[in-house]
Amino acid sequence: MQRIRVRNLSIFFNSVHSQIHVCKGMKPLLAFPLNVALLSSLSNLSEAGLDSNGEVLKNGLSDTVGKPIRGFDFLRLRNEEDSSDGNDVKDCDDFSADVEKIYRILRKFNSRVPKLELALQQSGVSVRSGLTERVLNRCGDAGNLGYRFYAWASKQPGYKYSHDVYKSMIRILGKMRQFGAVWALIEEMRKENPQLLSPEVFVVLMRRFASARMVKRAIEVLDEMPKYGCEPDEYVFGCLLDALCKNGSVKEASSLFEDMKIRFKPTIKHFTSLLYGWCKEGKLMEAKVVLQKMKEAGFEPDVVVYNNLLTGYSVSGKFADAFHLLQEMRRNCCEPNATSYTIVIQALCAREKMVEAMALFLDMDQRGCVADVVTYTTLISGFCKWGKIAKSYELLDAMIQKGHLPNQSTYMHLMLAHEKKEELEECIELANEMRKIDVMPDVNIYNIIIRLACKLGETEDGINYMNELEVNGMSPGVDTFIILINGLVENGCLVEACDYFKEMVEQGLFAVPQYGLLKDLLNSLLRADKLQVAEDVWSCITAKGCELNVYAWTIWIHALFSNGHVKKACIYCLHMMDAGLMPQPDTFAKLMRALKKLYNRQLAVEITEKVREMAAERQVTFKMYKRRGERSLKEKAKAKIQGKRKRRARQRKWGCRKRAISTSGSVI
Repeated sequence: MQRIRVRNLSIFFNSVHSQIHVCKGMKPLLAFPLNVALLSSLSNLSEAGLDSNGEVLKNGLSDTVGKPIRGFDFLRLRNEEDSSDGNDVKDCDDFSADVEKIYRILRKFNSRVPKLELALQQSGVSVRSGLTERVLNRCGDAGNLGYRFYAWASKQPGYKYSHDVYKSMIRILGKMRQFGAVWALIEEMRKENPQLLSPEVFVVLMRRFASARMVKRAIEVLDEMPKYGCEPDEYVFGCLLDALCKNGSVKEASSLFEDMKIRFKPTIKHFTSLLYGWCKEGKLMEAKVVLQKMKEAGFEPDVVVYNNLLTGYSVSGKFADAFHLLQEMRRNCCEPNATSYTIVIQALCAREKMVEAMALFLDMDQRGCVADVVTYTTLISGFCKWGKIAKSYELLDAMIQKGHLPNQSTYMHLMLAHEKKEELEECIELANEMRKIDVMPDVNIYNIIIRLACKLGETEDGINYMNELEVNGMSPGVDTFIILINGLVENGCLVEACDYFKEMVEQGLFAVPQYGLLKDLLNSLLRADKLQVAEDVWSCITAKGCELNVYAWTIWIHALFSNGHVKKACIYCLHMMDAGLMPQPDTFAKLMRALKKLYNRQLAVEITEKVREMAAERQVTFKMYKRRGERSLKEKAKAKIQGKRKRRARQRKWGCRKRAISTSGSVI
């Protein structure tokens, strides 16, 4: 592995100027400055991220749960809720020792409330101002842990409620989608601490609804605010528009903006949020309409507006228009900033146009625009994505020479490149290099190392790094648990996988997006004849009150059925209907067929009668429901047969080719 070494920066840039032969096969760089012909040829650009304040933000792991993120990553939007995610390395202050002691107690006794409260009472930690906020931040995404501590701390004598604690609890409960508990907490604030109710509390709730794509409920918060003595103003309305636009609901935000024009006077932030939303989706016609309305309202475009438009052109692949926009910015005395250039550089990197990206980077330097950490990180991520690790290290050297300290995101992209090549030792060495320059590895860095360790069969190392993560004062999030559990399942460590899955559930991290993980775990357990362990996992989920829909129950019932546990599947189907959920038609048809073969008339009648009642309640005829299930099974069986035929045809085709090749070889 190449260690970090600072080279002569002038030599580095001269070598880039002279040829920029990034790798074999790349064309030489055209002359500076960049011309329209060069830039107009760069089309089909990928998305680059800005927030509604026009800031380009650090590259980070994606929120897509459970999927490894490799190579180039888009610039992540800054969300006000991310400012305190609980995963930062702890500061050395008066709270650190108490926070860690409480966190360990919460982890140990979370599932046993009486013992937890007793352990907290005997811990010797005094509940004081600032401690609750720190503990909630330390718990991170583990909402159950934070809620348990809040419930205990609020009962202690002399406990003082604070505005920040309430906001943190609303954020935590919102992430757990416990919105009923959120409103109950706000009602408690109204009765006991009305002075702490402020618009910011409702803004947090709006953002949680928006991120959950519950647009109507986010808008309803505006109507509910006056009931609690808080009148919404232009700022609150702007926050709502911003949250909707950032979470893919720009159409609804635009309609709301038009409806609320009279109630809330439009501000430049309102227009900027809408402009950002349309540009993010690549809908430039709608963005231009917003721009025209903004000018009519008396607001002149600034660098934030131009950068959002630049993003829109990049997303749409209209690169020539983006370059003309850069020129227009200069004509209007609005010089493009590092954000403007980084948007374009990132889009070029996404399409492996590294020569052009470096050309624009150097043009940026010539025009006196100073590149920042994000710009360098974007280039490094681009080279890493396309396997040019050596060039990435050269840029890292240049970055340090310029006085920019690499951050976790910079090293993350280097690690992702090494992960592609399955170089675990290099990843570990990079993590050690980070510590030497006081850049502590974050959860994303540990996720990469854990994932690679499990992929290479080093599950013990993966578990050790999981423990090290917590020792260093960080809270493993959903991604970390999913990576480790998937790795353990793939390596046959099912008992350990179940232990970590139960821990994830107990910490309140199990939600709808993790149903794929549940399916893999349950099927692996049942295939390994571990029925009791699988039932323990399911009992853990139901006992913790996790949100279970029809899909979750279907996963469990089909897993039991597919592995020969027909009666168990029928019993859980009855439990599902007792919970008020109607089985899918194909599930019912499948169980009826199996019970007919087993001559188990009693169970068949019991399930059928309950299904009849539920169908009548939903105004669905039982015959239609039954027919739909049987048709679905026939279609699946037919598709399965066709799939087998296609596979046989491919095998025969490849067999003929192999025989032809071997025959021609023998003739020669």
